[in-house]
Amino acid sequence: MMGFGTRRRIEVPCTVEVSNTFESLHAHVVLDGDIAIEPGDEVKVHGGPVRVPYGETATFRRQATIVKAGLIEREWTRLTGDLEFMELLEFSFSEKEKNAL
Repeated sequence: MMGFGTRRRIEVPCTVEVSNTFESLHAHVVLDGDIAIEPGDEVKVHGGPVRVPYGETATFRRQATIVKAGLIEREWTRLTGDLEFMELLEFSFSEKEKNAL
């Protein structure tokens, strides 16, 4: 976001674990080093697409770029994050129909 302060870029190696099994379908990224990811920060993992066949789990080493948010952008993200999350929710209140016999 323009005008929200200085953004610092950090390049770090990372480990990507991908699981495509009946029990779990997930991808986790663990960044090397002691870098805290905070609201407004962006993380981009570099490299080609990852394909893991069904029933398998795989681990890959990749490079990641972290773009740290400025103070104003971080606070804006904190303030608006809950509102954006609520947009993902859909509520429905309806009475259940009764079948006539």
